[in-house]
Parts: sequence; structure tokens; C-alpha cells
Amino acid sequence: MSTLNKIVHVTILVSFYMFSSCVSSTEFEVGGDDGWIVPQSNKTHGDVFNQWASHNRFKVDDTIRFKYKKDSVLVVSEDEYKKCKATKPQFYSNNEDTVFKLDRPGLFYFISGISGHCEKGQKMIIKVMETESTPDSSPPSSPPSSSSSSSPPSLPASTHKKSNALKTAVQFSSSGFVVFTIIVVSVFGLV
Repeated sequence: MSTLNKIVHVTILVSFYMFSSCVSSTEFEVGGDDGWIVPQSNKTHGDVFNQWASHNRFKVDDTIRFKYKKDSVLVVSEDEYKKCKATKPQFYSNNEDTVFKLDRPGLFYFISGISGHCEKGQKMIIKVMETESTPDSSPPSSPPSSSSSSSPPSLPASTHKKSNALKTAVQFSSSGFVVFTIIVVSVFGLV
């Protein structure tokens, strides 16, 4: 294989690698280190999960992980969210380590399935960003609107927990680099 062909192949592979690393998904751990728990005080931390969600940017195909003990997580309608009562949840899990895939843009409503927990603030709304559309594709349907237009106050430093999003992104980049290195070595026949 000529040197020019090798350069063309490497250029194509580098372009593919750079594109694929930009199209990665991220896993977020709900509530940071504390997990999916009943907030300690409804008066001071009643909106802790919505505050946590507002500090993250979610996109289609990201996942969120709920870690909890003797509890559950439900995906519900906006009305069920407001009432803290679900008669027909869209999703239910009680396995103490639930991963939920955000498979569309728009709003997702989560509540605890344990009686009284939602009323104490164990509930959350996640907004998944619209995907960028190309000029010749039709725009995605608009997400349902939320009745709350005010943004939540900032979390006190003691309750704001970082998600593991960066850790996941770094792991993805590292594995991509290994694959890229193997491809370059095989193209140049360095082994």
C-alpha cells in the first residue's frame, strides 16, 4: 500500500473517530452521591431533584441511573406528577438500581412509588433537549409545556452533588482512543 493511500485511510479513520466521539451518550446518576431518596426537609429541600436536573443538560439517548433502597421510581404523566399519584405509570421499577433511557426530546416526569414520598419532594422533571434537525428533515414534535415558568433557586453548596457524567464521557473517550490506536497500527502495519 502506498504512503498516499495510508494517509487517506488514516484521515478517514481520524474523521470517523472524531465524529463518533461527538455522538456519545451520557449516564447521569440522579441526586449525585445521595441518590434517589426522600429529601430531609420539604421546606428547604422540597425541590432538590428538580434543582439537580436543572444543573444538567440531557439529550436523546442519555440514561439516568436511580440508586435507592426500599423504594421505587415511576415515569408518569404531568397530571399524575402534580397529584403525586399514578394509576397507570408509563414505567415502573423497584430493583434499587434503575437505569432509564431518555429516548425522545421533551419532558419526563418521575415520582417515587412509595406512599408519601412524592409529597415530601421525591419527584423530578427532566427536560431532554431537541435534536438538531437538518434543513430537509421535519422538526420533531414540540414537547408538552410545563405550567411552572419560574426557574428553581440555586442549590446550597452542601446539597449539590456532581453527576458522574464526566466520568462516563472520559471512559468513552478512552475506549475510543484504544480502538483508534489499533486501527492506525493495523493500517500502517507497525506490528
